[in-house]
Amino acid sequence: MLEEYEFILSLKLLEFEIRQITAYTSAFPKCYTMLKNKLDDLCDFIYKEENVQNWPLWQSNTEVQELSRNVRETSIRALRVLEKYQAGHGEKDEIQQSKYMDSLLDSVRSELACLQIDQHSKVLFIGSGAFPVSVLTIAQMSGAEVLGQDLDEEAVELSKQAAAMSDWVNRVTFTHQPLKELAFAQEATHIIVASHVADKQEVLEDLRQIASSRVKILMRYGNGLKSLFNYTWPEGNYLPGWTQSRVSTASQLYDMVILEKAMQMKSV
Repeated sequence: MLEEYEFILSLKLLEFEIRQITAYTSAFPKCYTMLKNKLDDLCDFIYKEENVQNWPLWQSNTEVQELSRNVRETSIRALRVLEKYQAGHGEKDEIQQSKYMDSLLDSVRSELACLQIDQHSKVLFIGSGAFPVSVLTIAQMSGAEVLGQDLDEEAVELSKQAAAMSDWVNRVTFTHQPLKELAFAQEATHIIVASHVADKQEVLEDLRQIASSRVKILMRYGNGLKSLFNYTWPEGNYLPGWTQSRVSTASQLYDMVILEKAMQMKSV
């Protein structure tokens, strides 16, 4: 019982500290480094084996559930603020180096291998954010044409600036257009949905209507302890018109599932 209360207190402290440091960044830019470090602390909390083992014991506790949602909303909001700051700094800047960033890069490499993305691929990345590490890494490692989409217009403008400082600016573009208005969505061979996109099933419904019948969609998500820093996905739920393949990965940052239109699978 004591361990459970310690866990609850840790969630409260994490949420409070991340929220407060995020607020401080508007007054003192050096607080961005504090924020980066505190988000790394959250990653460590998620990776900690003791917490992984105890989560199934405590996940039904209503206070744990509420606090977990609060931590997720606060941490994702903080990451968006941090990314907008990072977008204006070179990739060698200290503000770019973090455990979160290292884990993200490892995960992107796994995705490229899993999806077999190459220089002939057209990749749509939904929820690309202001500091488009995933988009740039995909273009760099595969040579694919990549379009990053985000509904936040400021984030899109900042991502364009960040891309302009890279060597892959000719392979990437960014837009804030809604999916239903995006012609590229019909041409894409691969679509990746960021784990920080909240309305995943709504996005999937839009893609059902407009995406190619042969498209492969990789959905990033985080259930269980990973839901502290990612939006969830209903694992095992039947989705009419789709097949789901869970991806086995060493990533500690988020989980992945590949979705394909069922008609394609029947025709193979």
